[in-house]
Amino acid sequence: MKLNTMNMEEQHQKEENLASHRLHPDRDDQSSSRSFEKDEAAAIVPEYAVNVDKAVERRVLRKIDLFLIPPMWIGYGLVYYDKAILGGAVLFGMTKDLQLSVVDRSTTPPTTSTQRLSWATSMFYFGMLAGLYPLTFLLQRFNIGRVLGVVVIVWGLIAMLTATVTSWQGLFAQRFFLGFVESIIPTGFMCIVSGYYTQEEQALRQSWWFSSTGGWTIIGGALNYGFAQIQGGSLKRWQYIYLLAGALTVLFGCICFVIPNSAVSAWFLSSQERVVAVERLRKGQTGVRCQMLKRSQLREAVLDVKIWLVAFMMAAAYTTLESILLQFPLGGVVFIFILATGYLSSRIPNIRIILLILCCLPVIAGCAMIWRSSWYHRAPTPVAGYTIIGFFGPVVSLIISLGMANVAGATKKSATAAAIFAAYCVGNSYGLPEAYQRQIIGPQLIKTPTLKRHYPELWLGLIIWYGLRFSDISKRGGLIACSYCIVIVLAITLYVLLWRENKKRGTLPMDEAERDSFAFKDLTDKENPYFRYVL
Repeated sequence: MKLNTMNMEEQHQKEENLASHRLHPDRDDQSSSRSFEKDEAAAIVPEYAVNVDKAVERRVLRKIDLFLIPPMWIGYGLVYYDKAILGGAVLFGMTKDLQLSVVDRSTTPPTTSTQRLSWATSMFYFGMLAGLYPLTFLLQRFNIGRVLGVVVIVWGLIAMLTATVTSWQGLFAQRFFLGFVESIIPTGFMCIVSGYYTQEEQALRQSWWFSSTGGWTIIGGALNYGFAQIQGGSLKRWQYIYLLAGALTVLFGCICFVIPNSAVSAWFLSSQERVVAVERLRKGQTGVRCQMLKRSQLREAVLDVKIWLVAFMMAAAYTTLESILLQFPLGGVVFIFILATGYLSSRIPNIRIILLILCCLPVIAGCAMIWRSSWYHRAPTPVAGYTIIGFFGPVVSLIISLGMANVAGATKKSATAAAIFAAYCVGNSYGLPEAYQRQIIGPQLIKTPTLKRHYPELWLGLIIWYGLRFSDISKRGGLIACSYCIVIVLAITLYVLLWRENKKRGTLPMDEAERDSFAFKDLTDKENPYFRYVL
């Protein structure tokens, strides 16, 4: 990367202006308003590129990794565990205690409906849908640490209050508000990563915090196994689960208060290191952080085809868990391959969409194996199929990194992050029945009367989304495979779209001084001709 140096006189004048502004912040209100519209990076770096010492850059990158990634891994792990423990609670008696199942004795033999449980699951995602946009924009507009800290503590308190719920109606309300406050975590983390890391680095870092889905699948399974050993006490076992989850979340909320607004104000870096942390992001043209919400960027996000493509892919890219013991191999697959694809994406340019397509194939195979195999005690085929469905993890992780690395402009980033997880909320359910049911549409596809036919609506929906459609056209269960590869087709379409746009921009004249000055003006990827998309 070629960098221009700013002459010392200009730099000295800029430092004097900054010092004057700090001493007299109300001297020029219009200037303050204009600076609020700009990227925060403009406060510590000039308009033109300055040389960055590579050794210092590596040291800064290590510090950022050590400060951000571990708490983000824990934070999103708590989100994932909090969602998954409904299944554990069901196994430990919540269904009976809160009347989540209804027996219809008018039929012969009597039938049991678990639609209340399905709706309890869906209510969480209705809440998340309601909270995604307002909380994501709240996080952009105000101090990140303070907003995260308050919202996460409220989340923890709501989780603990689950232990006081005594009816299925109360559980519905609790699940809605739980989803509302938890919505801030994934979108917040996506935006934080995009503001601290280059486009090349983002895939690996997004994969690091998102890999907690696999890690906490294993941790959660172990915790649930431990709760299963409780034989006494004044509370039910499922109540202890929520008390623990809530207490851990409150502790995490306290940690969130120390998260800085951006690299510009990162207290864990020295003043020189903060300049390096910002300057190294200039080439990617993605910006750092701007707290002004801009309608033009929001409008552009709504009309951007690539954001819709990413959102549609996200709507099909999740799986859930069927039993405590099966979580261990599934979690291992999720954890290992999220990290593996993140590493490959950081080492090999423009491989993310190719990896995404390849990771869809085991999910297709796993769905088919579960649906079409025989279900009996310790049946190997559905267990193997269930395990390789864990490739949904890298698919989701790659979608997140593709979405966030290919947009610029603070408001557009926030809108994109919210859109990706809004699509996830309304997507299909990707898990096995009864104990673990998720999302809004998916839980309604799990109908107890279809158990003997292995929930055909569920698996048909899954296989269609991930690429193959099967039709049961005879009592013998004839199998027809059709090339209806929705996610794969969307990924290929996105690849072609981004490739053509990069090719078009590559023919434009290059003005390095202009490119450097555009980097921190909070321009969107469409407004900035020097922005390049990653594939």
